[in-house]
Amino acid sequence: MMRTFVAALAAVLVLLPVAVVAQLAPGTTLNGTIQQDVNTASATVGQPVVLVNVSSADGSGRIVGAKLAGEVTDVQRAGQGKAAKLRMRFDRLRLPDGSVYQVDGVVTGTAAKTKSNALKEVGGAVAGMVVGNILGKAVGTNAGGLAGAAGGFLLAKNNKENMTIAAGSVVTVRLESARRQAR
Repeated sequence: MMRTFVAALAAVLVLLPVAVVAQLAPGTTLNGTIQQDVNTASATVGQPVVLVNVSSADGSGRIVGAKLAGEVTDVQRAGQGKAAKLRMRFDRLRLPDGSVYQVDGVVTGTAAKTKSNALKEVGGAVAGMVVGNILGKAVGTNAGGLAGAAGGFLLAKNNKENMTIAAGSVVTVRLESARRQAR
């Protein structure tokens, strides 16, 4: 009886790492909470990012309470005609039992926030109308204000805003690969 128990325990201990690796197969999706704000106005390539409370996105409970570490890999600040862009990659997963995996994790979803351009658009239209009205009177037409308002609105409309991923936001990551590191 004791021999059977020892054999069963040995089999479990041998197969346990295999079971965890199977959970981290390519295509595995994880959800985690980002620890810090990441804003395209100030983010830099190489800036560290950390997700905590990482768990299996499928709700299976196979991965719970893990930590993902990575970095910003690409950032584009918003500007005239240029939308903000942000890319992050995750390369290290630490499970609650202390085991560490080298991963290639790609962000597939998050809640990024951008400010509204409405006030800027109204301001652009008003400023354009004033300038257009002045120029229109100088050349002898009454259509300068309307043309200026349209131009000011379109110019402001094309001015894009930076985006922020706020600390505490949920980030979804798909694993492209995972390899357990030796302790």
